[in-house]
Amino acid sequence: MRIHRHRQRKPKYEVPIYRFNEQIAVEQVRVVGAEGEPLGVMPVNQAIELARSKELDLVEVSPKAEPPVCKILDYGQFKYQKEKEARKQKAQSKEVEIKGLRLSLNIGDHDLEVRHQQAKRFLERGDKVKPEIRLRGREKAHQDVAREVMKRFQAMLQADFPLRIEQPIQYMNGVLTMIIARA
Repeated sequence: MRIHRHRQRKPKYEVPIYRFNEQIAVEQVRVVGAEGEPLGVMPVNQAIELARSKELDLVEVSPKAEPPVCKILDYGQFKYQKEKEARKQKAQSKEVEIKGLRLSLNIGDHDLEVRHQQAKRFLERGDKVKPEIRLRGREKAHQDVAREVMKRFQAMLQADFPLRIEQPIQYMNGVLTMIIARA
């Protein structure tokens, strides 16, 4: 049985915000030309006029430098390129999910084998596995038995491939959990 966690909507991709032309709020900037040639340090107004004379924009590319570095270029094209890079980066990154598996205190051998196969499939895909045992009522007095079930499950997985224990066996509010990832 898979434990469903509500997924949060994440932004499509992160694009840094660049200030340009009148948004630049410093007095002096180091200016780089459209071809990459350094034009030196000059007042912002003069740099904006220089950019406008070439029908381009003055874009702050390195705001943390002293003085900030600005480049003369077409802002629309620059922004498009940065968004394109961010989309490409997002496409190449795989988000690791934590898949939950629920075991029980008196789980049968076949049921444990079924959970083992599920966990194996999740780990092969690159996800992490979070087995959990819920202890109810008098079962709470038998944490040691539940820990043995967890250790048995972990040993079954370790026989298939090397594991990394991200979170050791923990007991909290009647639930025993651990997080396992592929090493």
